[in-house]
Amino acid sequence: MHGTIQSISNGSRFWFLRGNMVWNILPPYLLGTAIVVSVFVFITVIPDPGLVLVLVGTFPWIARLVPRLGGLDIAKPSNAFACGVAVTLAQLLAGASGPLLDVFYLKSSLNRYQVVATKAFTQTLGHFIKLLYYGGIASIAVDVIDPLLTPGLLVGSISLAVIGTWLGTRVLDRVAENTFRDVTSKIILALSAACIARGAWELFV
Repeated sequence: MHGTIQSISNGSRFWFLRGNMVWNILPPYLLGTAIVVSVFVFITVIPDPGLVLVLVGTFPWIARLVPRLGGLDIAKPSNAFACGVAVTLAQLLAGASGPLLDVFYLKSSLNRYQVVATKAFTQTLGHFIKLLYYGGIASIAVDVIDPLLTPGLLVGSISLAVIGTWLGTRVLDRVAENTFRDVTSKIILALSAACIARGAWELFV
């Protein structure tokens, strides 16, 4: 259920802001994604997600300390390719890639509308790939079906996700560019810390 709602939430976010999508980022990004998916199809990798979560959470902190990484820009083809590889790896290995993905956008030349729209599209794509890989190729269900999960609950959850997403896009109109990047930076580090904590818990507890 979580994966489905995330896909719809990100998909609706992209739809609301589709006019701001930066399409020329997609070719190198999709090339990186395709390479990773092709490798996974042949070797069916199912690693310890705890370790991957720790790595995903660590990367944004490293990017803060290493200027070269801190200057990553998704608008550059080479960076978009690297983003496609890294984010798809994280999605398939741990099911999460948010903090890692954000590093490529934080210092980019895109404005806040372009950042949110383009991220939403690639995140939607990532969720679909994850669902396809674990639900089909690896024959592992992504979401465990809860007997309490009724059609009404599913529809209600999806509706709330879409409404919340729409309200979130309206907030962009009221936030200055510098404020958006400053707040995003803090959120990235908070999510990164959460990834590290969750990964460590899965590894050692």
